Amino acid sequence: MKTKLLTLVLLAFICVPGFSQTFKLGLKGGANFGKISGKAFTDEYKLGYHIGAFATVGFTSKFAIQPEVLFSQITADGTTSNSLSNAYDFNNIKKAKFNSLIIPIMLNYNVNPFITLQVGPQFGVVIDKNKTLFQNGEEAFKSGDFSLAGGIQLNLLKFRIYGRYVGGLTNMDNIGNEDTWKASSIQLGLGFTIL
Repeated sequence: MKTKLLTLVLLAFICVPGFSQTFKLGLKGGANFGKISGKAFTDEYKLGYHIGAFATVGFTSKFAIQPEVLFSQITADGTTSNSLSNAYDFNNIKKAKFNSLIIPIMLNYNVNPFITLQVGPQFGVVIDKNKTLFQNGEEAFKSGDFSLAGGIQLNLLKFRIYGRYVGGLTNMDNIGNEDTWKASSIQLGLGFTIL
């Protein structure tokens, strides 16, 4: 699954520019304010980061597709509820830290040359789970997720300033059906086109 997804993204970066009216390639990075919803976690956003590359493939003056490949980190604090611990058969939840490869595929609508609205799906693959999350070391989280993202981007010459909300649709709980764990984040960042 991971190999197929990466192959599709690479093909999009290589093949799609030939059919487009405009093509731009760039680097981007910034802050993630992420959380995991569910009874097992505190309901507050924690600071993380994201960094990676994007391509913008324009088909008309108003519409473009923007695939991205980003390394992203989300951190969440757990609760120490005894009833929850008994339900999941672990002693306590500490701090969850996820390093993921995320692949948003955004549809861009250019309101004008300076403002772009974005919406689209995001696929994520967890590449480094904190295995000491639980005292008994169980693999508590699924290794991938699917989200929807939307936001706004300001275009200033070669610079891109953006804000985006990402809402998880996948239940990441890999232990049982006692609770639903969904990741969400607010991304703020800066991009720079190099081509």
